[in-house]
Amino acid sequence: MQVIGLCRFSYPATGGFRLNRDTIEEQRQFLYAPDRLEERFHLFETITLPSFHTQTDEAFELLVLTGTCLPQIYADRLRDLTAGIKQIRVIEKEPGDHKQIMREVLNTARANPHQPCVQFRHDDDDAVSVDFIECLRAAVHENAGLMQQSESVGIDFNHGFIARREARGFQAARVYRSLLGVGLGMYVQASSRRTIFDRLHNRLARFMPVVSYPDTPMWVRMLHAYNDSDHARKDTSELSSFTPQQAEDLRARFLIDPDAFDVKYATR
Repeated sequence: MQVIGLCRFSYPATGGFRLNRDTIEEQRQFLYAPDRLEERFHLFETITLPSFHTQTDEAFELLVLTGTCLPQIYADRLRDLTAGIKQIRVIEKEPGDHKQIMREVLNTARANPHQPCVQFRHDDDDAVSVDFIECLRAAVHENAGLMQQSESVGIDFNHGFIARREARGFQAARVYRSLLGVGLGMYVQASSRRTIFDRLHNRLARFMPVVSYPDTPMWVRMLHAYNDSDHARKDTSELSSFTPQQAEDLRARFLIDPDAFDVKYATR
């Protein structure tokens, strides 16, 4: 079964984000501010990419969507960063309506629209575990009856870490959060044109069945000044330094080294 992910990398859409600006030009100025882009690239390289490079199930495609107006120096940098990961394809689109563009990109990527597929969404500052794709496929098989009866079914891995990089180091807490934008997939029935971006991720359960898996930490969600989510920017959860065993788990499951972050990138 085809597995397709979509990650927006500073794509200037109309709608779809909480930190929207009144015009596309104002959106570009916000998205392409040098300090913000340096932060996004650093997170993308050190948090997001490592586990996608080493998935236990390599049969997936991750579409990284950016704007045709992304300054060339950054467009080249994005392609250079992803060039060594065969599952990643960078797509450039003109600014447009968020839902329409997401639907177009995902449905165009379906190799055979008359076969079911699994989709997942991902943010460019978060991480999933190295067995995320394998677990998505397993969830489809485990819930085969439900999948056959439904046009779409959410697959929610609701156990993970929230983390922040601070001057005193990588701080994190293990949490359970349902229907976040990370660790969230969706089965889509054959011939359906539904996509995982058609609905707000935190409201997905209003429109389809959702199966949840709380057992194993499956994601790391980064908290910082540029989070699009109001909740993430204002999250006051108490975080703490990793124990040696937790740090080793982070390295093994997400290929993230909590000791490797430069403090100059700590949340400002």
